[in-house]
Amino acid sequence: MAHLTYGDSGPVGSTIELVSKNSTPRFDRLLRPGRWVRDFVDDLAVASPARLAIGSFVAVVALFAILLMLPASVRDPGSVPQTEHIANAVFVAVSAVCVTGLTPVVTESYWSDFGISVITAGIQVGGLGILTVASVLGMAVSRRLGVRQRLIAQQATSALNLGQVGSLLKTVVITIVTAEAILAVLFFPRFLIRGESIGDALWYSVFYSISAFNNAGFTIHPGGGAYFASDPWILSLLMLGVFVGALGFPVVLMIAMQWNHPKRWDLHTKLTLTTTTAVLAIGLLFLLIFESANPATLGDKNAGHTFVEVLFMAVMPRSGGFSTMEIADMSQSSHLLMDLMMFIGGGSSSTAGGIKVTTVAVLVLAAYTEARGLQNVHVFGRRLTSSTIKLSISVLLTGAIIVFIGTLTMLQISAEPLDKVLFEVISAFGTVGLSSGVSATVDEVGLYCLSVIMLIGRLGTITLAAALSMQDSVRLYRYPEERPVVG
Repeated sequence: MAHLTYGDSGPVGSTIELVSKNSTPRFDRLLRPGRWVRDFVDDLAVASPARLAIGSFVAVVALFAILLMLPASVRDPGSVPQTEHIANAVFVAVSAVCVTGLTPVVTESYWSDFGISVITAGIQVGGLGILTVASVLGMAVSRRLGVRQRLIAQQATSALNLGQVGSLLKTVVITIVTAEAILAVLFFPRFLIRGESIGDALWYSVFYSISAFNNAGFTIHPGGGAYFASDPWILSLLMLGVFVGALGFPVVLMIAMQWNHPKRWDLHTKLTLTTTTAVLAIGLLFLLIFESANPATLGDKNAGHTFVEVLFMAVMPRSGGFSTMEIADMSQSSHLLMDLMMFIGGGSSSTAGGIKVTTVAVLVLAAYTEARGLQNVHVFGRRLTSSTIKLSISVLLTGAIIVFIGTLTMLQISAEPLDKVLFEVISAFGTVGLSSGVSATVDEVGLYCLSVIMLIGRLGTITLAAALSMQDSVRLYRYPEERPVVG
């Protein structure tokens, strides 16, 4: 009788509850495989978000590479040796999924309609994946922060916890599709005016809206962006798509929600917009100076046409990849300036690459603060933490090391000069897509090397920033302080 008393009923109830919790989800997963996949992704995001990012991107690249290897993806399957075609397929798959835009072949003449459709799908999936992965990593980081910092991070990633990966993906998809639809609607009448059929105009509008907003830089017209060099309407829409896409999902979401209250924008949004404007203005000014008198590019064009093209070329190194002029014809000064702009890239949690404008902003502010002898870095009424400054230094050094090693490797592989190789490597690392011509002339080994650089450039800085931000070890002792001579 003692075992049937009220006091002993608790463990029995707990056991029944435990059995029901263990059995129901398994049965539910069998009936609803979609939920099982979602739960698996959520569990993996909680356990190892960086592994999820790398694994998912490699798997997606492999899938699109296989599709591009199919004979149906090429206009003339027998015209290219098999080893060369495999290298081209892998390279273009990486370039599409990483939304870079570099290509060793002429897109519209090498790939069939099916192949171009595969590339377009790769760009779309890659853009969605980049924003989702960046946001998931942001949520993972937010779990390791303090209460105040966690609230800020959750606001930036638009989700409360890692269990809301599905809701976050839905928000990202709606945002991207809406932006691309607006661009496509604006493109459509212009292509009709240019004499395209309704079907072609619709296809071109969809393709270029996807390529522009995702900062991919792929084109399907002869001469690439130069085909539209005399069309300010299309150039303006391409610039708009690249500019907005490179701001980053948190910034676009913040502006959409608080567009009439700029004072309520968070620090990340303010830093991104301010630094982006500064980099764009500097690029515009110096490209005007370097190229206005260059007879190979803009020397014989009027002032209005020159300004539009220079503005276009100032926007593209952020990660756009479209170009209205031959990179090889531009001056050495322009090459060096664009190297710097491509290395900086766009906004965090965006489809743009590079070390990101917020990283540069933090480093410039830290240097300015040190020069003035101040203890704390202040900006827009906020104080930056020392961990943020250390993280920015780590991202900068990591990016510089990747570019250095990639350039040395490519110099050994190719016979091109340093200027062209450095430009191509930085374009690959920053997932920009502007090319000095190295991708079109290098052999298969060089294509695989550039493919690795694109993957590292796309995932390296994101996962590094997340991994360093999630480390929160505290020492219980401190060594004596001593300052070496620096500078």
